[in-house]
Amino acid sequence: LSIQQSVDIRALSAQEGILHASGNGRPLPSKDYWNKSEFHDVKILIAFISRKDFIDMKQTLGDNITVKMYSPSWPNFDYTMVVIFVIAVFTVALGGYWSGLIELESMKAVTNTEDREMRKKKEEYLTFSPLTVVIFVVVCCVMMVLLYFFYKWLVYVMIAIFCIASAMSLYNCLAALIRKIPCGRCTIMFRGKSIEVRLLFLSGLCIAVAVVWAVFRNEDRWAWILQDVLGIAFCMNLIKTLKLPNFKSCVILLGLLLLYDVFFVFITPFITKNGESIMVELAAGPFGNNEKLPVVIRVPKLAYFSVMSVCLMPVSILGFGDIIVPGLLVAYCRRFDVQTGSSSIYYVSSTIAYAVGMILTFVVLVLMKKGQPALLYLVPCTLVTASVVAWRRKEMKKFWKGSGYQVMDHLDYATNEENPVTAGEQIVQQ
Repeated sequence: LSIQQSVDIRALSAQEGILHASGNGRPLPSKDYWNKSEFHDVKILIAFISRKDFIDMKQTLGDNITVKMYSPSWPNFDYTMVVIFVIAVFTVALGGYWSGLIELESMKAVTNTEDREMRKKKEEYLTFSPLTVVIFVVVCCVMMVLLYFFYKWLVYVMIAIFCIASAMSLYNCLAALIRKIPCGRCTIMFRGKSIEVRLLFLSGLCIAVAVVWAVFRNEDRWAWILQDVLGIAFCMNLIKTLKLPNFKSCVILLGLLLLYDVFFVFITPFITKNGESIMVELAAGPFGNNEKLPVVIRVPKLAYFSVMSVCLMPVSILGFGDIIVPGLLVAYCRRFDVQTGSSSIYYVSSTIAYAVGMILTFVVLVLMKKGQPALLYLVPCTLVTASVVAWRRKEMKKFWKGSGYQVMDHLDYATNEENPVTAGEQIVQQ
């Protein structure tokens, strides 16, 4: 029976309530569904269980089943927000700091023209120009629309891409730590190249983690832990790898993605047939699809473990974009600090601004009781803070265009010994 048919039958029979068994994978009806005119006069209690649970109950208890309804009160504060806050700020801060370390090592290592040319080519491959930023945002919009209309097929493509990319990212993150360990550096030769055995085992471990998640991704009890670990590594690796060359590119990227976020959350409900935003639909799995896009940090609601987790596992989510996009600005601030020797003022202030933006997002979420586009609060907080710091330090022009530099050649080793200089002093501003 449909919900409407169940309501009609029970209402005519003057029953006290309805226990509706829905098919596996079908989501609960939305608020808009219950606002239909045919439900306005319904005065009976309605509860939902899965069809699988109903069959198990019938096999165990027989046909004579007595049901007692219980609705736990909503908590005043969702402690899951604290966990998501820590994950997001940790990922952004560490990813940005890692980007600065690579910049510093690159500045110290480049000492000749040949190395400079190799570094320049590598940077051009990793750097987002303003045109690249615009193209990237357009591709994101097209991909969002394609996912909405062809979700049934494209969701598996996204899962496959996530498995490959997250396994590689997890390897990059852990390999950077393992290389710092001085012991256990046994190597083997393969096609003329020396490969560390420990890194070989590490690659197998990272692949295994991704495969286990892919196989058990719909296991609500623990699969979210693997998804979050892979997601943190994925976000951190992108923040470290992708480089915005100047503040101008940061403003363009964050500004366009802010408009993108607002459009797909607030504007698309006026366009779609069911009145739901495309962003929310894709996050929940549109049209009752049981598969979810693995592009979010998922944390079970801690307040529900005692009661609600018996029936379902409600989760709070934060999209990867809400970590990566502001994280690219934080990474640029860290690299600018390294290039100009500004004592990490840009990096620290932008990281704090990101944390404040996250807190503001959660406050609005609690007050509005509705999902919010986090970039609506993160983008202004981070961009305004970085701009104010640059303006106060009278470095806005340099910060806007980027601190282009060239590393001076060592004309003579003895000269450098007599006149030692720091890495920051070896920079010639263009």
